[in-house]
Amino acid sequence: MFVVSRPNYILEINSISKNFGGLQAVTRLSLKVEEGLIFSIIGPNGAGKTTAINLITGIYPPTSGEIFFEGRTLLRKKPYQVAHMGIGRTFQNIQVFANMSVRENVMMGLHTQSDSGFLKCIMHTPAVWKEEKTIRRKTDVVLKFLDLDSKADILVGGLPYGDQKRVEIARALAMKPKLLLLDEPVAGLNFQETEEMARTILKIRDKGITIILVEHDMNLIMGISNRITVLNYGQKIAEGSAKEIQNHPKVIDAYLGKEL
Repeated sequence: MFVVSRPNYILEINSISKNFGGLQAVTRLSLKVEEGLIFSIIGPNGAGKTTAINLITGIYPPTSGEIFFEGRTLLRKKPYQVAHMGIGRTFQNIQVFANMSVRENVMMGLHTQSDSGFLKCIMHTPAVWKEEKTIRRKTDVVLKFLDLDSKADILVGGLPYGDQKRVEIARALAMKPKLLLLDEPVAGLNFQETEEMARTILKIRDKGITIILVEHDMNLIMGISNRITVLNYGQKIAEGSAKEIQNHPKVIDAYLGKEL
């Protein structure tokens, strides 16, 4: 007797919708994200891609529908609770502390996992020093993994834009997410920086971290995605492999007939 193995879905979205007053930003969206893959979400501007990410990470509550991460509901979870469950993210508009070093930026992500309270910190107890040493060690591991170790003590504001984006990813990785959501990671990057970012994303995927990628760069999407969902006006119009998406008539029409 043959046993057919079923995909292991790390994230399941069941018919979620989001209204902002009279605007329907997302309409009955359902997704199943398989563990260990790069799952990309594409669509024209205003299609609802970032709204979908904000629904997953608790920034917006859905108007209706359900979201499950590893079988646990994400409804009514605050963003910090979602992060502690194992979901990390970056943002469309880069969120880094320009006047802090690369190492300090990444350590900020790890301090959210600190067990030391305010009183212990101001008293500089041995437990606090020990925890700080552990945080620094974990930070250095992440910096080395993303080839940022040589820039650890440089102020982030003095780095090229591509490196600043990798610092933001490093801070998200420091929390050891099982699922990482990347919102337009190559926006504003030149060709060489985009190539480097593609290698970085694949490197993260190869570590077993599932990735949801929102991006407009079709060369990147078609080159590294395992599966692609296409949104238009808040609705899913297609889903499949890169080849299936490239030849899908609704997708071609949504992009005004432009070659993907």
